[in-house]
Amino acid sequence: MIKKISLLMLIVILTLSLFGCSDGGSANNEASSGKPVTWRITHEEVVGSVQDVYANKFKELIEEKSAGKIKVEVYPVGQLGDGVTQVELLQDGGVDFAINNPGAVATIIPENQVFSLQFLLSDDMDVNQKVMTEGAAKDELNNIYLKKGIKVLDWFTEGFQMWTGNKSLTSIDDFKGFKMRTMASPMISAGYEAYGANPTPIPYMEVYSSLQLNMIDGQVNPIFAIEEMKFYEVQKYLMMSKQNTFVGTFCVNPDFWDKLGDSDKGMVESIVPELNKYIFEVQENLNTERLEKIKEVSDIQIVELTDGERDSFKEASIPVRDVYVNEVGEKGKKILDLLIKDVEKFENEK
Repeated sequence: MIKKISLLMLIVILTLSLFGCSDGGSANNEASSGKPVTWRITHEEVVGSVQDVYANKFKELIEEKSAGKIKVEVYPVGQLGDGVTQVELLQDGGVDFAINNPGAVATIIPENQVFSLQFLLSDDMDVNQKVMTEGAAKDELNNIYLKKGIKVLDWFTEGFQMWTGNKSLTSIDDFKGFKMRTMASPMISAGYEAYGANPTPIPYMEVYSSLQLNMIDGQVNPIFAIEEMKFYEVQKYLMMSKQNTFVGTFCVNPDFWDKLGDSDKGMVESIVPELNKYIFEVQENLNTERLEKIKEVSDIQIVELTDGERDSFKEASIPVRDVYVNEVGEKGKKILDLLIKDVEKFENEK
C-alpha cells in the first residue's frame, strides 16, 4: 500500500512538473503546435550505459526531427525509482516512454522470461539481432505486453551476459553453493539452481557493496555494465560465458501513443530502425572497449570457456525450459518454440 501511494505521489509530481514546463504535455498536441511539448523517457541503467545511450539518441533524433517542438527528458535509474517502479510509472502514465528488460517486467509478463533461459539464443550476435528485429517470437510477446498496458516499439540486445566470480566457473561443480547475484526473476533463479548455485536477488545499485562484503560470490551482466559498475575491483575472475544475451525493450504508454497525432507517431516509428541499428553497433563497440579497459586497470583473470564446457552447461540448462513452460503455460511454450525456430532460421541463413 505504501509503495502504491508513493508511486501515485510521484506521478502527480511529474504531471504538475510537466504542466509547469510546457503546454501541458498532452499527447494529442502535435509537434507542429505552438509551444514545446515535453516527452519523458526513463531507463534502468546508469549514465553512459547502453540504455542511456539509446535514450539520449532518441532524444537527439526527436528534437532534431521536430525542429525543437518536442523536448525529451531522460531519467536514468534511481531518479524515478528502480526498474520495477519505472515499469509501473510507464503503465500508469507517469512517464511516456521507457527502456526496460524482461527481468524487470517478469512479474507482470512471465512469458518474457524466455530470454532468461541460458544457452537458448545464438552465440553469434548478428543472429540474435535478427531474432530481436525479424523473429516471430517477439511479435507474440508484443501482443502480451500490450494487454498489460505496455506497447513495445523495439527489441534490441545489449550484449552477451558474462559471469564474474570470486573463483573460476568452468564446470557445474564450480557452481555448487555459489551465491550468484541475479535479478528478481523466477526463471533466472531456476537457471542457476539447475547448476546447484544459490541465486540471490539484490538491487543493481547494491551489487558492488554486496560483492565487497562477501554477501554474494558473483554476478552476471554484460561487459559494459561490469566495467561501469567496477565489479572487476571486487571479483577475481571474468568468465566469457555468453550463456545468454541481455535484452532491452523500448516501450511507450499505449494511452499516450493513441493520443498522438499521425505525424508524431510516424516520426517515432521512422527512427526506430535507425535506433536499433545504432545501438547494435554501440553495444558491440562499447563491450569491446570496456573489456580492454578492464584488462588495463585490473588484474582480474579472463576465462574463455571451451566448447566442451559450454556444452556441459547447455545440457544442464535444458530442463529449465520445462520449468518455464510449466510456470507460464501454453503461451510460453508457443513463444519458446517460435524462438527456437527463429534462432535456427537465422543461423541457417548465415
